[in-house]
Amino acid sequence: MKVALAQINTVVGDVWGNVEKATDALRRAMDEGADLVAFPELTMTGYPPEDLLLRPSFIRDNLDALEEFAGRVPEGIAAAIGFVDLNGDLYNSCAVASGGKVLHRYHKRYLPNYGVFDENRYFREGAGAPILKLGDALVGLSICEDIWYPGGPAREQALGGAGVLLNVSASPYHRLKGQSRERMLSVRASDYGCYVIFCNLAGGQDELVFDGRSAVFDPEGHIIARAKQFEEDLLLVDIHPEEALVHRLHDPRPRKENSDREPEIIEIPGAEPETSAALAGKAGNNNRDGRVGAGLRVEAALSEEGEVFEALVLGLGDYFRKNGFSRAVLGLSGGIDSALGAVVAAWALGPENVTGVLMPSQYTSEASNADAYALVENLGMDSRVVPIGPAFDAYKEMLSEAFEGLQEDETEENIQSRIRGNILMALSNKFGWIVLSTGNKSEASVGYSTLYGDTAGGFSVIRDVPKTLVYRVCRYVNETKGREVIPDSILTKEPSAELREDQRDTDSLPPYDVLDPILEAYVEEDKGIGEIIAAGFDEEDVKRAISLVDRAEYKRRQVPTGIKVTARSFGRDRRMPITNRYRERREE
Repeated sequence: MKVALAQINTVVGDVWGNVEKATDALRRAMDEGADLVAFPELTMTGYPPEDLLLRPSFIRDNLDALEEFAGRVPEGIAAAIGFVDLNGDLYNSCAVASGGKVLHRYHKRYLPNYGVFDENRYFREGAGAPILKLGDALVGLSICEDIWYPGGPAREQALGGAGVLLNVSASPYHRLKGQSRERMLSVRASDYGCYVIFCNLAGGQDELVFDGRSAVFDPEGHIIARAKQFEEDLLLVDIHPEEALVHRLHDPRPRKENSDREPEIIEIPGAEPETSAALAGKAGNNNRDGRVGAGLRVEAALSEEGEVFEALVLGLGDYFRKNGFSRAVLGLSGGIDSALGAVVAAWALGPENVTGVLMPSQYTSEASNADAYALVENLGMDSRVVPIGPAFDAYKEMLSEAFEGLQEDETEENIQSRIRGNILMALSNKFGWIVLSTGNKSEASVGYSTLYGDTAGGFSVIRDVPKTLVYRVCRYVNETKGREVIPDSILTKEPSAELREDQRDTDSLPPYDVLDPILEAYVEEDKGIGEIIAAGFDEEDVKRAISLVDRAEYKRRQVPTGIKVTARSFGRDRRMPITNRYRERREE
């Protein structure tokens, strides 16, 4: 049976555009002789459609689009495609289309309501565990979260005789999630003795990125095919459902279990995949190590730094393309954060569509200016220089009477940052450019930023990338590009905001290699002070960092959206009240 996984990049709300994209993938799959074509979860609407689902007109258009698509699926081939069904209430659904019509509508049973997910807000839980019958092949159908649990429809379908489990998904990315997802799918395949076919979404949607990485696992849990990461792909796989039967005959475990319900069998008229062909003959074409399916396309998995970089590039690029933005502007300080922001923008949008602005002050070192110029030259991007000295002098003069007798402090530092933000926003207004802010997650966590200054912008490129990971990703860029894209001097100098003489980040914060693990434990893992100290961290560093995180909540609510790359980002993932008096009490 030839299966096509149409890993496409949909646009939320563009139901008719999504239909055309799905139709194009369907035609290419048909040209390759596919018997079954799978599309991602909620292909019709895009994922996640959020409160568009509260509009009846949107639901109707999505249903009309489904009928339009189904009319293009001929007899002899089946297509499984995600949409929103309306049957007294809304359901996250997958339609099975063949012969010009919808033959079945499966309603998702496990609705995620944690992290970035909010499906209970919109959908009712479904029921059932359908099995598609294509000739002699039995294929169980499920949607995303349905397969993450050991029981549920996948178990019922396997016990009901399915040799193939198809899961259509919109599984958002965070670093290393692809590895954990594949481990889970491998366990499902080996536990149930079935092929597991996973078709995922690819693309960016606001702060979310979907990494694709669709995959197929054999009944022993081995991965036999993997699609590309962070881009559209059409993955074609020849599988042999008889192999699942052979595996099941040798595994007594399923005989000890009984399904709670009888799966519904949906016959696909005219579908006659070549399931009766001799396994030996089929395996002979593809087999290199004795397993059926070996030798199929298995795209190499990216390193952690590589997938973070590609997620940033895809997320920023799709944010611009899907919203009709064309050009970006960002401040270049000669530091590591703005350097990575510029590289991501240049790769995502093309260097010709990015302008870097140098805004030196009396505290800006010649080395920082030189580093910023070198980066501009390496990337081939446009640049401008707007010194902030005259504006800073004017501010100090205007405020001299109000500040009379007072020493300069963070106030004057923040004025400089806000001048820079004002300049970037002025360029944005004049030329229609989108301002990219380049603060990292470590700074956002502890509030080491200036409201309406370096936080100003339309999109925050690396807001969910911890500082130590910023360095690792930058080194990855230089290593993989085979040249010094980011000057080595930027990678090796001590971090500084350069808002006063001889300023260093460590004047205000613990070193980042100490701070980042504390922040990960507190922000992403919800560990308390005592637990973090017991892990070997200095008590003063821990208390200081946690206090800064708690006090900075109001700042984080006012910064631009940015790309999620960690397991728990600020905003949709981590939701803390601004007005909050809880402080952990520790036994001394």
